[in-house]
Amino acid sequence: MSLKGKRILIAKPGLDGHDVGAKVIALALRDAGADVIYTGLRKSSAYIAKVAVDEDVDVVGLSMLSGSHMALVSDTIRCLEEYDASDIKIFVGGTIPEKDRAALIEAGVCGVFTADMPLEDVIRAIERELS
Repeated sequence: MSLKGKRILIAKPGLDGHDVGAKVIALALRDAGADVIYTGLRKSSAYIAKVAVDEDVDVVGLSMLSGSHMALVSDTIRCLEEYDASDIKIFVGGTIPEKDRAALIEAGVCGVFTADMPLEDVIRAIERELS
């Protein structure tokens, strides 16, 4: 698996203060060859969109455990559109109920990843989307 040359932003939007999963994904993406930027905890959607544009990323990975994923994804997509950057793909990971996954895809998310998914499957899905 290789994401060589791809730039990926991993972000923790909202008030969620748990970032172990985000860091695990960031390391796995780095090991797969991606240039990974991690924003840190508790970032606004506007901040995430600005960093994504400034860093010229291919994809934004939003890590969420707080249950506010629907609102935060919609807000992040809106902020990217305001920067004329709707071509940046978005993935979501974390505690995402199955009942919300189809709605996230419909909203524009390219993939939804949960803690029970093998890292190799996550990497392969991102590779497919970026190829």
